[in-house]
Amino acid sequence: MTLYRLFLGAMLALGIAGCSVPERGTGVPQVDTERALPLGLSNARFFADGNPRSMVEEGLQAVAREQALLRASGTSVARLPPVAYLAVSGGGDNGAFGAGLMNGWTQTGTRPEFKMVTGVSTGALIAPFAFLGPEYDAALREVYTSMTAEKVYRTRGLSAALFDDAMADTGPLAQIIAQYADQRMFDAIAREYHKGRLLLIGTTDLDAQRPVIWNIGAIAASGKPGGLELFRKILRASAAIPGAFQPVFIDVEIDGKKYQEMHVDGGAIAQLFLYPPSIDISATGLRRKRTAYVIRNARLDPDYAASERRTLTIAGRAISTMLASSGRNDVLRTYFITQRDKVDYNLAYIGSDFSAPKSGEFDQSYMRALYAYGERQAVSGQVWHKTPPGLGVADGDQP
Repeated sequence: MTLYRLFLGAMLALGIAGCSVPERGTGVPQVDTERALPLGLSNARFFADGNPRSMVEEGLQAVAREQALLRASGTSVARLPPVAYLAVSGGGDNGAFGAGLMNGWTQTGTRPEFKMVTGVSTGALIAPFAFLGPEYDAALREVYTSMTAEKVYRTRGLSAALFDDAMADTGPLAQIIAQYADQRMFDAIAREYHKGRLLLIGTTDLDAQRPVIWNIGAIAASGKPGGLELFRKILRASAAIPGAFQPVFIDVEIDGKKYQEMHVDGGAIAQLFLYPPSIDISATGLRRKRTAYVIRNARLDPDYAASERRTLTIAGRAISTMLASSGRNDVLRTYFITQRDKVDYNLAYIGSDFSAPKSGEFDQSYMRALYAYGERQAVSGQVWHKTPPGLGVADGDQP
């Protein structure tokens, strides 16, 4: 399945009127977008483009839980210990790079326990494993070295562009998610949340055209019926490439009335995030050393290719160019936020020295080669860069 095919389907859809479409539940009225509370939890999720007050409050409560744990162990809280943050980007099957990196990092003995982990798209699938630590390395390796296209989606006919909600059915991916995102993982996330750690996953509310940050630990710790199912939906939604993969519908209730939100890939707005730029860490008054690790599951250099003089080729190439540029901009935005807030910045990405052939989406041989590359980069100590490429500092500079 390629962007060209999706574009062709969209063009055909534009040319035909009056066709039936799949039904869905009533969308949330625009004025009630922020009143909709999944599972009735006020801190289940935040709108990244909204007032940061609720996210700041959640962060302060996490610090309070951390301090309580330190006091219980007899440790002074006069000076908070250093913390590490991890942000994992989207990138489809390139997530094999991030999976290999995490496993290689464990082998070095220098991998920290992260105070906060964020993920988008394939990064959302990696994030729970990374959050829970080396105990989940084997499962993460298994996912990204045994993946095939058949385990992710089932293709639909071209008519799906007219009569369905996506060009592919991601039922197989839902089964994979259910296999690994089980009750044991969910309970472990809840325990870490009680310690003051945060796991945040990004999706896009397509109805509202707004970025959503899901507070997975709060959902897990709530004990609410349906929490595990919501967790799985969020993971599937974060990887739901619009038009290619099915959107995910999340049920909410407002004043006793039921509604549905349509969620898709968080990468539709941002392919990675650390925290919203509207949050000013210095304003919290909390002083501690902070280190951010950002994994971009993609190359950051231009991918040259001579394009044919054909409408679909040109359109497809333009779409891939926009996505690549968006990802680079997300890397830059995150870098400048960390510099503003005096957070030590470390970036990993797929280098131009990786050149394994790729026969199609979720090519297992390609993913295994990329996994091994990420693992080698981490073990050799060559994976982290202090600035994004092109900002005047040599790419090889290490922390």
